Amino acid sequence: MKNIVFLIGFIGILTFVSCNNSNNKTGGEYNIDNPANADNPDGTSDGMPEITFDETEYNFGTVIQGEKVIHNFVFTNTGKGNLIISNVKASCGCTVPKWTKEPIKPGEKGTIEIKFDSSNRDGKQTKTAKVYSNTTPNVTELVIRCEVIY
Repeated sequence: MKNIVFLIGFIGILTFVSCNNSNNKTGGEYNIDNPANADNPDGTSDGMPEITFDETEYNFGTVIQGEKVIHNFVFTNTGKGNLIISNVKASCGCTVPKWTKEPIKPGEKGTIEIKFDSSNRDGKQTKTAKVYSNTTPNVTELVIRCEVIY
C-alpha cells in the first residue's frame, strides 16, 4: 500500500515538473526564441531584424459575391539580423495567408499573400491577418477590406 501511494506521489511530482518546464520564456503562442539576434555573452550583437511593410491595409473595392481576390503585402527587412516569420494567422476561414518561409536577410524583401474568398459574404468586409515574427514588436496586423455585392 505504501508503495502505491509513493508511486502515485512520484508520478504527480514528475507531471508537475514536466508541465512547468517550458522552454518558451516569452509566453506567446508564436514567439520565436532567436538567440542569434540577441546580445551574445561576449558583448557583441548581431543586431535585430525589423519588418517594414510597403502598406499594412488594402481595399479591394467592390467584389462580386463568390469571387476570390488576392493581394500581396510586400515587406523589407530594414534591420540588421535575419527576419523570420513564424506564422501568419487570419481572422477568418475565408482569408488564407501564404508567406515567405525562409529567413529574410537585411535589405531583402518578402511577401505575404492574402487570399479572400467572398462566397457567402455580403456587404462591407474587413478581415485581418496577424504576422508573427522575430521583431519588436513581434506581431504586425495586416488589414484587407472590400464590399461584396451580388
